[in-house]
Order: sequence, then structure tokens, then C-alpha cells
Amino acid sequence: MSTDADVVVIGAGLSGLVTACEVAASGRRVVVLDQEHPDSLGGQAWWSFGGLFLVGSPEQRRVGVRDSAELAWADWLGSAGFAPGAAQGEGPDRHGYAWAQHYVEFAAGGMRSWLHGLGVRWFPLVQWAERGGYPAGGPGVAHGNSVPRFHVTWGTGPAILAPFVAHAKRLRDAGRLEIRFRHRVTSLVVTDGRVTGVQAEVLAPDDAARSSLPFAGRAAPSSRTVVGTVEIAAGAVVVASGGIGANHAVARDRWDPAAGTLPERMLQGVPDSTDGLMLGHAAAAGAALVHEDRMWHYPEGIADHSPVWTRHGIRILAGPSSLWLDADGVRLPAPLYPGFDALGALQHVTRGEHDHSWFVLNKTIMDAEFALSGSEQNPDLTGKDLRLLTQRVLPGAVGPVARFAQSSPEFVWASTPAELAAKMNALTAATPGSSGTVDPGGLERLIALRDAQVLSGLGKDPQVVATRAARTFWVDRRIRVAPPRALTDPKDGPLLAVRLSVLTRKTLGGLWCDPSGRVLHADGSVLDGLWAVGEAAGFGGGGVHGHRALEGTFLGGCLHTGRVTGRALVG
Repeated sequence: MSTDADVVVIGAGLSGLVTACEVAASGRRVVVLDQEHPDSLGGQAWWSFGGLFLVGSPEQRRVGVRDSAELAWADWLGSAGFAPGAAQGEGPDRHGYAWAQHYVEFAAGGMRSWLHGLGVRWFPLVQWAERGGYPAGGPGVAHGNSVPRFHVTWGTGPAILAPFVAHAKRLRDAGRLEIRFRHRVTSLVVTDGRVTGVQAEVLAPDDAARSSLPFAGRAAPSSRTVVGTVEIAAGAVVVASGGIGANHAVARDRWDPAAGTLPERMLQGVPDSTDGLMLGHAAAAGAALVHEDRMWHYPEGIADHSPVWTRHGIRILAGPSSLWLDADGVRLPAPLYPGFDALGALQHVTRGEHDHSWFVLNKTIMDAEFALSGSEQNPDLTGKDLRLLTQRVLPGAVGPVARFAQSSPEFVWASTPAELAAKMNALTAATPGSSGTVDPGGLERLIALRDAQVLSGLGKDPQVVATRAARTFWVDRRIRVAPPRALTDPKDGPLLAVRLSVLTRKTLGGLWCDPSGRVLHADGSVLDGLWAVGEAAGFGGGGVHGHRALEGTFLGGCLHTGRVTGRALVG
């Protein structure tokens, strides 16, 4: 069967919806194809914490944060480490650099007012993410955010999606937009060097089997039984299919060997449908893939006690007080503290060729500093529940953290360092393929040395100094950073160790695109008819983040690329 559309968008996630709405609102006929069920509309964004990188916002000013586009751009460059020549429009990073400039301008300019006009609001207490702390971008250019910029959406990821889902439904009712679920694109149609459509398989529905699953089957693995095929001719095709986070074999193969090896046992922070197959189909049609070895996985993953998708993992968003140890109980070097440099900590772990690391802390620190990423792990913010929200400023852990602490075998409790080490080693020994041994005496000495620095009231330990500095920001002091006390203080016990596993998440490279989102050949010429947005485009240009990202820029990158490319398609 063959049908026609002005534009075909492959993927019904956030970037695909934004693009489709921009195009369909202009009067064009748009068909969106997605391999999953209608209950998964919105893709990964629905599961997100809803954090956005915004610059110079009213929320920042209300908590005393002074920010500017110039400071944000300097932070971006310090983290990205773009290849030489990018600023002059040369080399493989040139388009990513251009997209980055435009993104920071948008984050400091029109992004907030645009979203605010659509009904999006933010939790008033702006958070830190990626504090950084060492020169990654060159001499004198430090990695990380200079000020808090992580704006958590009131309603988390679902609230970011809501206005675009509503707009898509209005456009559907007007006959301009059609979303066809259970359609998996298998190839792009190329005619005389131009992409002119797609070929897709129609997958069998399995709604009855999914209705009893958590979240009504959203993101649960679905049937891949093929019941038909379709070809759709289009004036333009937009790839909005996401990255490779669920395809562990591809992630391992593309991981930079200079950064060690991604372990065999990994958790997964994205649904199974984030398989990266569409990137290969685009490459087969002549598209250039760039920076495939640039990824943004997390080292702080814990297995979900109630999994939805395969190897489902959750990321711990930790404050700065926990000791971070490798699988052998050796402390990670400065500044690899919780919340400072996730990618640096990940690469330290992968170079060590172990599959896990550890947070060592106590119950008081857990209660004050642990949060969990994801909309489903933050029912107060997701549900806009003010009663639940008060738990964040009251003693004790918030509900989802407390449930993990009680239900997860990866939370190991003990009264003494020696007992804690024994339980850590038992968990490692019980995990097939895992290795590492924590010396009980070494752990006891490490904790004693750390506690002595804290109890001095000053101290020279850089993590102790950094933790004290964090408490100068009143938001951190109130809800994110525990008072500096000894780990072994009886009133703060018991001691706790949390096993952390690698959690696959984001692809920083992708389809090479020009500043309007047109996909390019390897020689830099335009592949007519093909466009890309979101993670499939490296969130812009094939690599807007360079080598490492400032948190809150993933959802923002989906919004930005969808808006810019959608408008370019109708311009």
C-alpha cells in the first residue's frame, strides 16, 4: 500500500511532536510514524524528570542566582571541548558549535516565554546539575555549570509533553496530522539522490496483553510480529527516532576505547524501542553519522525494583556528601564526587574494567541528599501534589527513595565499616561476572580520615571543602546537602553502601545536520529531502554538546531542534 504526505516524521517522541506540530500548523499534511503503541506517545520524555537548562530566568533571580548568556556560553564551551576550527565554521564540530550557540541564546531568551505561553511552569527552587570542577575544555576553561540552571518542570516530563500532545490532537482533528502507531520504518526511499519517502512494517497490536501492565503498558516491550507493509511518499522525511541507549551491543562497539570498556552487565535508562536502528537506515541512504563514540551514560544506576522495560534502571541524583568508591573500595579522584562530573566518573569506572562502583554514606545523608530521576519516581512533582511535596523539606527520605532503601538489594546497611565491607563483598560475589573486593580495614581507615576532616570544622579534603561550599547556596542547604558530620555519628546511622551500575541513556553524536536540520552527506553536501531532530541529530548538528553535556539540555535540545527544523521545513 502506498500513501502520500507532505512530511513524514519518524518517531512520536518530544522532538518529533514539536516538529510535526510546527509543520502541520502551517497547513501541510504530516504523517508521524512510531513503532510503539498509542500509550507510549511522547517516548522517553514522558519518563524524564523534566529538567531544563534555562539561563537568567525569574526562578534563578528569586533564589539569588545571577546568570547570563555569556557565562552560560563559557560553561558550555568548557564542557563541550569542540574540535579546533569549530568556531570558524570548520571541521566536524562546526555544525554542532553553531547549534550550541543558538541553543544557549534560546535558553537565555525565548525558550521560557514560549513554554510559559503554552502553560508550562517550573518548581521554584532551581537545582545544580553537573557542578564540574576541573579543566576539560582547555587551560583556564573549567567544565560544569558555574551557577544552578536545572529547572525542574512542575509536572515533570509529562507536563513538557502535554501542550504538544494537545496541539497534535487538535491538528489531527483538523485533518492535518496523522499519527500511525505500530509502524516501524525499515528503509528510506531514495529517488535520483533525494529522499522521497519511507518503507515501513506494520507491527501486530498486543493491547490485551499490555492493559494489565504498570502505566498501562507504556514503554513495556512490545510485539515485533509483522502483519503488513506500507510505503509512504513524502516531500520531506524527518528522523526523530532517538538514540541507541537500548542497544547495548552497539553502545559497547562505539564506546571510545580510550575510555576503557562498557561492561557486559549494564542497566538501561530508556525503553527497548530506543534501538538506534533508524540511524543505520539513514546511513544506508547516504546520510553521514558523526561522533558515534560520544555518549552520555550514567554511572549511578540502580536496578528498578518494579521494572517496566528490559534491564530497567533508575539514576540516583545524589548530593555531594557520599564517598564514591570503585569496586575495590578505592576512592574516586577529585573532583569525581556525586553530582560533579557524571561522565568523568563513568569513564573512571570503565577504565577500571569493573561493572560497578559504590556510594558510602549513612541514613541521614540518604534522607537529605538522595533523589531519583524520572517522572514515575517523583509523584509529588509529577502529580503537582503540594502535600507530598512537603516531604522534601521534612526529616526522612522522600517516599520513592525510602521504598528503594527498603526493597532494593543494592542498598546495603551495616553498623560498622567492617560489617559494611563484608556485605558489599557478598553482593559482588553473588553477581555473575562481577568482580571487586573492598578491604574492611581500608574502608574503616578511609571513613575515619574523612570524618576527621569534617570534625575539624575546616579541613583540607577537597570533597569536604566542596560540600561546605555547596551549603552556601540556601536551596542546597535546605533540601539537597546534609550538615557536615561524621559518617559514623550514631544518631545519623546506620551506615549505607549503594551499589552503582552503568545506566545507558543518551547518544551525543548522530546524523550530521546543517543549522536548519538538513541531513548531510559525509562530504558536507545536503542529502535532499532528509532532516533530523532530537537525539537522532545529536540534539542538533550531529553533536551540540561536544564531548560532554550540561544537564537539562536533552529535553531542551528536543524542543529546540524540533522548533527550528519544523520552521525551516515550512519557511
